[in-house]
Amino acid sequence: MAEAQAASVLKKSRVGKRAVLVPKGVTVNQTGQKLDIQGPKGKLVLDLPALVAVRKEGDSWLVESSAEGRDAARLQGLSRALLASMVKGAAEGYERSLELVGTGYRAEVKGKVVTLSLGFSHPTSIELPASITGNVPADSKGTMLILNSADKAALGQMAATIRGLRPPEPYGGKGVRYRGENIRRKAGKAAKGKAK
Repeated sequence: MAEAQAASVLKKSRVGKRAVLVPKGVTVNQTGQKLDIQGPKGKLVLDLPALVAVRKEGDSWLVESSAEGRDAARLQGLSRALLASMVKGAAEGYERSLELVGTGYRAEVKGKVVTLSLGFSHPTSIELPASITGNVPADSKGTMLILNSADKAALGQMAATIRGLRPPEPYGGKGVRYRGENIRRKAGKAAKGKAK
């Protein structure tokens, strides 16, 4: 009997139990299962899963799940993490820096179009989504590209797409890398010959 009662108690996520504090300047409006988050850096929309409910307590929002078993904790934790990242994005925004390492590797931003010279026979152009802005610092001489957005997921996807055009290679280290990324280096054939 005691085991059946314990099983019927909804599990809670350690992440999901924490309230999401909404800073000044950011508003969260709920319409059914949809949350509209608006702040100085942009406007975002979060569609909650069917078994997840949110409620406001003062300046904070609490996330709860009515799903059965372990799915309750999973959905609660996921929804809370998404809400927290969107609130932070609307308030402060996110930034991703990409470094272009290689002879003649350059980036140029004109409006919403990023033009990259990555050692191919032709320059590569990528159009940025409306939610993402890009700029090249003047002191970097085109070897650094900084992307900014309120949408963390869209920003990460765009940065990964640009990096995927020329991933860093392990011998010379040439390519597009995230700022601070550690590239595992390999010794080439010349280094093997010297070791004998």
